[in-house]
Amino acid sequence: MTAKPPAPVTLVGSHVRLEPFDDTHLPDLFAAVGADEEVWRWIPSPVPRTERQLAELVGIWRQGGFLPFAVVHQESGRTVGLTCYLDISTGDERLEIGGTCYARSVWRTAVNTEAKLLLLTHAFEELGMGRVCWKTDNLNERSQNAIRRLGARYEGTHRRERRRADGSFRDTVYFSMLREEWPAAKARLTERLAAG
Repeated sequence: MTAKPPAPVTLVGSHVRLEPFDDTHLPDLFAAVGADEEVWRWIPSPVPRTERQLAELVGIWRQGGFLPFAVVHQESGRTVGLTCYLDISTGDERLEIGGTCYARSVWRTAVNTEAKLLLLTHAFEELGMGRVCWKTDNLNERSQNAIRRLGARYEGTHRRERRRADGSFRDTVYFSMLREEWPAAKARLTERLAAG
């Protein structure tokens, strides 16, 4: 069985709604994450200093095969982040979740947990993917811990794999989750969200 390619879709949860990113999300997204050095610290792209730079960055990602989602906070109706599917191969039944950034105000809240639950459910249960992966800077411990909390497994570290925005080279840490591991991970994530 070959997996289906992801297409723009809205994924709805209790805390967040993931919508296909478009220009209407740009003002809120820029207010949430734009020009915030800490938010962009580990993303291998220059910090966007204007809405236009942020729009250009998302455009470049799209050209590279990213499928971006605006992360909309259900209670406020405001866009509080961005996350993407990328490195998609339906023949190999795999994709990556990345290009993720959130307003600092929603760090360590239900936002990331539910956004990933929605993306993983869609990837495994609707698209038929067999593997979902994440990659992050080896110095980004916050991201690594968040990925581990999802139930992903550490696969290894690729040394000097990518240039950072500041010109230095990073080692990249790889994590993945397989279709067979998804039911247990889903149960844990659902339980964590229910517990608040």
